[in-house]
Amino acid sequence: MPFANLKDFHLYYESTGAGEPLILISGFASGAWNWFKQIEDLAKYFRVITFDPRGVARSEISEDLAFTISICAIADDVANLLDELEIEKANVLGVSFGGFVAQKFALNYPERLNKLILACTSCGGKNHVAPAPEVLAAFAPNKNFNTSERIRKFMRPAFTNEFAAKNAAEVEKVCVLREQNVVPEKVYSQQLYSATIFDTEAKISQIKAETLILTGDSDVVVPLQNSMNLSNLIPNAQLKIIKGGSHMFFIEQAEEFNKIVTDFVNRKS
Repeated sequence: MPFANLKDFHLYYESTGAGEPLILISGFASGAWNWFKQIEDLAKYFRVITFDPRGVARSEISEDLAFTISICAIADDVANLLDELEIEKANVLGVSFGGFVAQKFALNYPERLNKLILACTSCGGKNHVAPAPEVLAAFAPNKNFNTSERIRKFMRPAFTNEFAAKNAAEVEKVCVLREQNVVPEKVYSQQLYSATIFDTEAKISQIKAETLILTGDSDVVVPLQNSMNLSNLIPNAQLKIIKGGSHMFFIEQAEEFNKIVTDFVNRKS
């Protein structure tokens, strides 16, 4: 298995395909497995790089490093991974929590960024639109948070009712992958804390890279208005709204998602 030897730990990553680099940053409490419906399609056109964020699954960290699970730290890990792979610049796609990381990467390493894709995410701040209380409750950590029942409770709001009813096996596959890729309690809590204090609203206009904002109009985890906020604040951004798309629209509507991403990255400015 490939690991990048970073300063404090070994980061697990996968590199598939050839061509222009495209690094995919997974969502909350997720890792490289999150992209099982993207890698094969996107690798036809790009060198697709996925990874398990620090502390997640195969990117294990020591107990005393648990407090370093910040969005900035993960953005630094992305830059260090690019160094390890001898990649000067890359296209970056981040979903949800991974979109937070992608924003920090874009702000802190603008010279390393080609195009930016932010999916089902937010810039935080005073204009952030939070999900309903019952959705937020699914994220709350508790002593049973790594159990099968808890994982399914956490995953369920990310899909539309229609998709879950018609594609129960697909939803179950996502839950099983999450179970198989362990997220320690301290790592989960630190990611959650980093997400709750995330705020780039005052700085996001500094991003000059060509940017695509993607969202579903049925996302109850990160509501649509948050993507509209991003689109309004980033100077060189375009917004694409996926009809009927949930928070996991990149899984539910993978073919459409993959085509939009491919066309955007391949398009000449």
